[in-house]
Amino acid sequence: MNIFVAGGLWVAGAALVGGVIAYLVRRFGWDEGRPDNNDAAGQVFTIVGGLHAVLVAFILISLFDSVGSASQDAQTEADSLVAATWAADALPAETKDRVHQLAVAYARTVEQQEWPRLADGGEIAATGWTQLDQMRQAVAAADVDGDWAIDRKTEASNQLWSVYQARTQRLNNAGGGGVGAVVWFALILGSLITAILLPNLFGGTRLAAHVIIVSTLAGTITLLLFAIYQLQNPFSGGAKVSAEAFTNALDRLA
Repeated sequence: MNIFVAGGLWVAGAALVGGVIAYLVRRFGWDEGRPDNNDAAGQVFTIVGGLHAVLVAFILISLFDSVGSASQDAQTEADSLVAATWAADALPAETKDRVHQLAVAYARTVEQQEWPRLADGGEIAATGWTQLDQMRQAVAAADVDGDWAIDRKTEASNQLWSVYQARTQRLNNAGGGGVGAVVWFALILGSLITAILLPNLFGGTRLAAHVIIVSTLAGTITLLLFAIYQLQNPFSGGAKVSAEAFTNALDRLA
């Protein structure tokens, strides 16, 4: 389902439920003395709503940073792979061909096999690690003479180390588990208290205005929860990081 359609359904559904509850509370619930609760309820709403807003903002910022970091790590991994291959061009022909072959195979493994598993949370096979280690061994075993060749061998080794680091970070980002169950419990319970319970303690407004206020608040908070849900895994959801970096790497290695 399209993310905008899904988000719209989430928001519309929450606004509808909030509006219905607000209508039932005002129409059939206990209403005597409700306006007198405004000062006390307002103070509680400010504290609880503020704490909930801080929690939501902290999680959203962390997830946005995680998506940006995952994108940067993927680009670094792909760029370092290409740089290592280019540096290996100055090594003996056997090593050069071996590194190029393994680099292409590694990029295809990441793009075609690992990326779908990153999105669905499946187990990542050890193929990529094996190919990366074989590249390292090929570079390390190269017999070179002269300052230029030695420098190129060192550069290839350094770039492969960058690939290793970026790969490790990429897999850690995918396996981070997103938002934990305890945090989701706090988010959902806090949203219900902020959007449904406390607003219905206020009085003095007309029925129609009260329904609109509660439904708008419920829809807005649900929109933020939907954003958190979509950002949990940097490699899936609405803000997913694509494998474009490795597609481009394959084009440069062709």
